[in-house]
Amino acid sequence: MSQTDMQTYDPQGGWFASVLFAAVFFYFWIGINPLPDPAARTLAAYGESSNSFNQLIVFGMSLLVIGMIAVLPSRTLALKALAPLAAVFLWVLVSMVFSDTPESALRRTIYSVLVCICASVVLLLPRDNAQFAKLAGFCLLCAVGLSYFGVIVMPMRGIHQASDVSEQFLAGDWRGHFGHKNAASAAMAFAVFYGLYLLRMKMFWRGLILTVLAAIFLLNSGGKTSAAMLPAVLFAVWLFERIGVFRLLFVAGSLIVINFITLSVAVSPQISAFVTGLGIDATFTDRTSIWELAISAIAKRPFTGYGFQSFWQTDALFYGSASASTWAVTAANAHNGYLDQLINGGWPLLVLVLIWLVVLPCRHAGLALARDSDPDLTRLYTRIWLFGLLISCFESPLFDNASAIWFTMLIAVFGLRLQAHADLVENPVPGRLYLSAATS
Repeated sequence: MSQTDMQTYDPQGGWFASVLFAAVFFYFWIGINPLPDPAARTLAAYGESSNSFNQLIVFGMSLLVIGMIAVLPSRTLALKALAPLAAVFLWVLVSMVFSDTPESALRRTIYSVLVCICASVVLLLPRDNAQFAKLAGFCLLCAVGLSYFGVIVMPMRGIHQASDVSEQFLAGDWRGHFGHKNAASAAMAFAVFYGLYLLRMKMFWRGLILTVLAAIFLLNSGGKTSAAMLPAVLFAVWLFERIGVFRLLFVAGSLIVINFITLSVAVSPQISAFVTGLGIDATFTDRTSIWELAISAIAKRPFTGYGFQSFWQTDALFYGSASASTWAVTAANAHNGYLDQLINGGWPLLVLVLIWLVVLPCRHAGLALARDSDPDLTRLYTRIWLFGLLISCFESPLFDNASAIWFTMLIAVFGLRLQAHADLVENPVPGRLYLSAATS
């Protein structure tokens, strides 16, 4: 799809690239166990276990997508996109020394690297922007359709029930095949962004159907954060495109302000009272209990953290001393992606992740806008990227390796880099050589 060198398109391999693109997309957006049985869930600690089957699937997909582009000059684009990750995962490896379960941390680290490889390489499989739009639109229509299937045909699984093992208060909220309404609502927001992109690509009916269905599902999911954030992000990206050199200040400032307010509520009664006075739930649907536990844990290991994904839902936490004083020990994550990075690897990891996920994409988006490199595609990636950063103030999608949210964020982050440094080939002819005019 994007390139900086001459590239030959193999007319015999086009169909396989399309199938592989769809397979990767379906794995992350639908998974291997859609519409899970709520009765099969348990609150027991499982942080020291891992899903080997998932890891094998991602390993196999990684080999296939790497093999697809290994013979093409565009492979350098994928390698360069992964370069900023080297520092992130080097520190992750260092932090394993301080993990209570280093073997599990290592497995999850390898899994996470493979997911990043899949996301960076899969963008190079479509032959042009039109095929990317068609393939992504088809995959997302299937995913959204499956969620509606769950709501209509299997409501006991597609809709939160009062009989669920946990979170009975969510009864009536649509979750589709995602398993939880928060994941469903964020995914539907991404689907709306894709639908709007299809409309711009003159794929009117596909774009309209995807946008409307995803928006209706989002409203019925009960995901208030995602529902409020979607129009806010549309406006924020419109502003982002027009403020030039102030883009990084705008994005970083927004993240600092939101995190300061929300996390201060967890530790300051005065700020909590102020937020309550504004008519806002100062517990943020009881996230403050989790944030209190997370902040307390970070204070004990601010520099090293507890090892990659080695804190939540482990026996040490679930059956530790804190279990007697707070229910938060049963939480799956910190419900804040930035707190989770502090827990995973301390301040060094958080700084490295912010450089990779905030600073560099902001720069790449600016370069892409300056080059006027397919502005509609740049806008799609920017909307997804900014939404992912903002939702991470209330959820923990970062490095959630089997998540549609994390995979789609990665697509946006790597996509912005391609938009900044590569040219799209319009309507390439199979078997012909194309030379990009991009530099760098």
